[in-house]
Amino acid sequence: MRLRKFTCLLLTMLLVIFYSTPVVCYAKKDESTPNFTASRIGYPKKFTDEYLQIIKKEYRKVTKEENVIVALDMMKDTNADFSRSAILGYNLTNKPVKIQFKDLSTINEQYAAFDALGWKKGSRLYIYINNCHYDAPPAALAALLSHEALHQDEYNSLAEETYAWTMEAAVWCEMCELYPNEIKISHPLVTRENTLKKLFIKGRYSNKYIKKSVHSNAGYQDLPQTSPGFEDL
Repeated sequence: MRLRKFTCLLLTMLLVIFYSTPVVCYAKKDESTPNFTASRIGYPKKFTDEYLQIIKKEYRKVTKEENVIVALDMMKDTNADFSRSAILGYNLTNKPVKIQFKDLSTINEQYAAFDALGWKKGSRLYIYINNCHYDAPPAALAALLSHEALHQDEYNSLAEETYAWTMEAAVWCEMCELYPNEIKISHPLVTRENTLKKLFIKGRYSNKYIKKSVHSNAGYQDLPQTSPGFEDL
């Protein structure tokens, strides 16, 4: 019930800020990346070969990565639906967001250990997922994408990251309820999501402890308190 109340509040706030929401930085170069093959570990049963062929057409402008396609489809009718819509083109650019796995150190060495990165190149938005997560279960990728899709311009802030991390935690909690068997996989991205889930629940389904974690994150020390569309939380 608390999660449902939080979700309603969160989605209401998202609709208010939709036309002024935020990406971490501008792109300076375009690096090619290997095309990984998903292992299909953690796929819900409905994702048969036939069903995959159908949904690949829907997401072809977003990505070619099969497990990312599964993740996007799993976001339907969940707390992540707003982010899914943003990825499909309902964002500040009015264009689908391009998603791919990437060696993030090719952008900047300081991003080597990042799990993912929101990026803007010209008028196009990108979400680059660390290539160490190419075999992550789709449910975990869905939670991660729900976070990254909230970054839609060159501005970022502690408030924005707090908001995005809280969304990620809420989505992961729902994925755990919907797909209890599919998320029981040992993977670094699952570890990340479970850590966020614990902070979310510890704060009684609020951003209380997530906010503390964001503010103490060394990678965010140079961020301002707020950014366009994101008030201090």
